[in-house]
Amino acid sequence: MTAIHATALVDLSAQLDGSVTIGPYTVVGPHVKIGAGTTVGPHCVIQGHTTIGRDNRIFQFSSLGAEPQDKKFAGEPTELVIGDRNTIREFCTFNLGTVQDAGVTRLGNDNWIMAYVHIAHDCQLGDQITMANNATLAGHVQVGDWVTIGGLTGVLQRMRIGAHTMVGFASHVGKDVPPFMVVDGNPLAVRAVNLVGLKRRDFSDARLKAIREMHKLLYRQGKTLDEARTAIQALDAPEAAADIALMDDFLATSVSGIAR
Repeated sequence: MTAIHATALVDLSAQLDGSVTIGPYTVVGPHVKIGAGTTVGPHCVIQGHTTIGRDNRIFQFSSLGAEPQDKKFAGEPTELVIGDRNTIREFCTFNLGTVQDAGVTRLGNDNWIMAYVHIAHDCQLGDQITMANNATLAGHVQVGDWVTIGGLTGVLQRMRIGAHTMVGFASHVGKDVPPFMVVDGNPLAVRAVNLVGLKRRDFSDARLKAIREMHKLLYRQGKTLDEARTAIQALDAPEAAADIALMDDFLATSVSGIAR
């Protein structure tokens, strides 16, 4: 049987797996779905068209699936989708999407989300992301896999943070951040390749060499962005072909420009 505390308010229309745990004084709305093994702490509010996967740990005082902080929102049935095995710490706020975008805010799998993190409407987050305390994403932000975002960092609306990036403490992200980089500051600056993170993920020496070369082409040789892209496309590194393609696609699809 689902372990629902006697003081919790769970709408009869909510769909909860039999192994879900709901803590004291938590409120769960009628359009909420929660998968097997997920635990929800006390004093949480989960509302809207919110779907939560398996084996998540949601700590006390979080608000998930509230209306987006968007003046254009008119009650449309937009969504929040949370994957599996995420840790969501105290006082987090994740909002629904809007019809001005895909209509869904999405968090992937195996993410570590610390206290007071805000994920605004229509954000798209991948897997294995760490967001430290008080990190804040404005609307429509995209965050790739294996990204770390330092505490007190603010990310402007519609920015993209590429996979395997490290964003330092108290940074202002107002440009797209290419994959594999370490950035910090206000104004934001690229400091180096995220070698520590990549080595922890067992990137081979050949892949690391190619990534360091892409960093040099983008940031150390005075090339224009188009010149750097052409040189990156010409790199001969078969073992790093996927990494090169990831970088090239990111640069090709940047609308706001990249941090340089």
